Amino acid sequence: MPSSEKQNPPKSGEQGSDSLTDVAPKTALVPSVQEDKELASKRVADEGLADIPSELAILPLRSVVVYPLTALPLTVGRPRSIRLVDDAVLGKRMIGLVAAKDPEKENPGPDDVYRVGTAALVHRLRKAPDGTIILLVQGLERIKIREFTQSEPYLKAEVEVAPDLVEETVEMEALMRNIVELFRRLVSLVPHIPDELIMLALNVDDPRQLAYAIATYMRMDLDDAQDILETDEVKEKLHKLTITLNRELEVLELGKKIQTEAQTEMTKVQREYFLREQLKAIKKELGEEDEQTMEVEELRQKIEVAGMPEEAEKEAKRELDRLSKLPTAAAEYSVIRTYLDWLVNLPWSKSTEDNLDIARARQVLDEDHYDLDDIKERILEYLAVRRLRLERKTEEEEEPADYIRREREGVILCFIGPPGTGKTSLGRSIARALGRKFVRQSLGGMRDEAEIRGHRRTYIGALPGRIIQALRRVESKNPVFMLDEIDKVGQDWRGDPSSALLEVLDAEQNRDFRDHYLDVPFDLSQVMFITTGNVLYTIPPALRDRMEILRLSGYTEEEKIKIAQQYLIPRQIRENSLRPEEIEFSEGAIRKVIRDYTREAGVRNMERELGSICRKVATKVAEGLRPEAPHDGSTGSPQRLDEELAEGQEGIKTLISEEKVAEFLGKPKYFFEAAERTEIPGVATGLSWTATGGDILFIEATKMPGSKGFTLTGQLGDVMKESAQAALSYVRSKAEELGINGDFFEETDIHLHVPAGSIPKDGPSAGVTMATALVSLLLEKPVRSDVGMTGEITLRGQVLPVGGIKEKVLAAHRVGLKTVILPQRNEPDLDDVPEEVKEEMKFILADQVDQVFAAALADQ
Repeated sequence: MPSSEKQNPPKSGEQGSDSLTDVAPKTALVPSVQEDKELASKRVADEGLADIPSELAILPLRSVVVYPLTALPLTVGRPRSIRLVDDAVLGKRMIGLVAAKDPEKENPGPDDVYRVGTAALVHRLRKAPDGTIILLVQGLERIKIREFTQSEPYLKAEVEVAPDLVEETVEMEALMRNIVELFRRLVSLVPHIPDELIMLALNVDDPRQLAYAIATYMRMDLDDAQDILETDEVKEKLHKLTITLNRELEVLELGKKIQTEAQTEMTKVQREYFLREQLKAIKKELGEEDEQTMEVEELRQKIEVAGMPEEAEKEAKRELDRLSKLPTAAAEYSVIRTYLDWLVNLPWSKSTEDNLDIARARQVLDEDHYDLDDIKERILEYLAVRRLRLERKTEEEEEPADYIRREREGVILCFIGPPGTGKTSLGRSIARALGRKFVRQSLGGMRDEAEIRGHRRTYIGALPGRIIQALRRVESKNPVFMLDEIDKVGQDWRGDPSSALLEVLDAEQNRDFRDHYLDVPFDLSQVMFITTGNVLYTIPPALRDRMEILRLSGYTEEEKIKIAQQYLIPRQIRENSLRPEEIEFSEGAIRKVIRDYTREAGVRNMERELGSICRKVATKVAEGLRPEAPHDGSTGSPQRLDEELAEGQEGIKTLISEEKVAEFLGKPKYFFEAAERTEIPGVATGLSWTATGGDILFIEATKMPGSKGFTLTGQLGDVMKESAQAALSYVRSKAEELGINGDFFEETDIHLHVPAGSIPKDGPSAGVTMATALVSLLLEKPVRSDVGMTGEITLRGQVLPVGGIKEKVLAAHRVGLKTVILPQRNEPDLDDVPEEVKEEMKFILADQVDQVFAAALADQ
């Protein structure tokens, strides 16, 4: 760049030169060139150059507009421009200055420049050592190019003078004063603009000269600067300048505000730093320790007594050393402080002592839950092993350690069963029996792997995962930890939580569990993990393999009655603020609630209905009425209980009998209509398994005239549809043996439907039921109303085993079926069925479908 670049700052962006020159800044109204401006004006007046020739050499300028009545230095460096200047100096020194439309174009032609420019006088020029020419030009008057007459060696054009239109009005005076005030504010915000410019602007009386002088020094785009030059009326020029000045002032003032706020904040931080340092020095002189030193020492003591393993203690001390060297205002200080706080507050060596009294544990488990013998026995086994281990370690010499498989202290159980069977509450009961603390975490809907393992400390707001957080809350490293709804864990782009659980629920690995946030091993081997779920197939196989599966089947009707009498009714009486002497349920009433108002494997809905009855009784007691007295005003006036009690009489107990259940709960919600539905041929009762326990379903078949049509409806899955096809094929292949016309399918369409069409159904276990319904339809023999069946059918008529036998049998018992047909190979599964159910029901074991037909079809 030429040396002229070091002069006063540019007007807007890069200041211009002609298209063949380097950039040169403007210096209009700058005191350093003021003398040149005056001399140039004198030359104009003396030489009478106000008459501008009709033809002028045109010098294109890059990124700058030269206005009349202003003086600017320009730098010329290319041969084409130098020749133009040399020829002008030899003549009348008059040239035309116009702005190029595209500043990047090297050699602008006639179409590349604006048509409005300024006639200027070359006042002074000087050659620099590098060969460029520095010249001072004086703007004279606006010109318009009519036609270009020459393009080589430089541009020439015919021009005409375009004088500005000036009106001396009050509005013009107001505009001038406003612009001067705005310009004064602008100069105060821009350090490189000399203050002398304000004085010069105040001394200008000509509105035209004021507009051009201020526009020369304004920061504007080339298009805006050219627009001011091309505007004819001076008043309009001043209007546009006012808008531009206001916009520029707004930007500058906002920038000033931002800079001031930043400086204020920096000053505040520095002041706080100096004050802290002074405070440290004062405390040091007084022999006192500062807060940071005290905090570091406190953390050091906590680390010593926390009982951390070697690796964790080493990491904690390393981070503590870093903390002691950081100022408290540092951003990393709080991060390290939070990390150390987590480390020292974890229960590295804190645990509760197990109550190894097996008799007491059995009593606690029986108090809290009815039945569930398998799970109770498993907990007692765990206690027995713990007790023997502790006793025999002190009596006998320890055996050599197994370096491959370390001793496992915890236990990982998985309770699978329908809702309402007591899985979650069983966890609390186990904790009470063992004398341990209890913590529960729900995994339902969890999709982020970091929920288990935590986030790395590099993230803002990072925290440990739920496992570590829960252990810190309970302050024990051996609690009973329940992970609820493990079958409902999801996964997405953030990771797979079930994969993160593989380490947590693996007794071989969880001794050194590493949370992402802590990044040091934490021993989970003493934790008793209990997971719960409704179904097993949604749990990933790798995770399922790490847990001991314990199944909770649905309750029988008798078991539900016992549970209601021993647990649910007393709890509802307490929760509804009643007294035992104010309400009593008969066994028949409980049985009616179970049969007519609930359909479930568990007891949750039954408790809800019992609670509804208790609330209605509580309402009457609160109103002061005899619960059995009419309160609708229809007969007599009810006697108030408080009056009776005042007379020394005992309160009236509400007896909930079987007949009164409907008065409290309304009409029954469920009906068993097997007798009515199966009295028509073509309908058979099947048994099914669902996530909520066993259930019954009806298979309906009908026929109509047609030709080999077979329709399946009821939202059946692919496996169930294939079972229906297999059943039809078997019936057709054995038609003559069954006494059915062999050509029945030629002139018949068959429709097989499974009601409750809004519920998806699938599985092979309805095969024998479908075959029975088809044979019943074609033989016109109804199926016995007290018979239910399940089993998979093959094309050869074999009955294959299926799952969920206990749940299905309990469902059949619940609805009053007396006979259940099962596959022969499912006979061992009957051992899981309660004895009272087996005594009340008849079981027919079949390995051929013909045996099913013989047992199921009525003898018309």
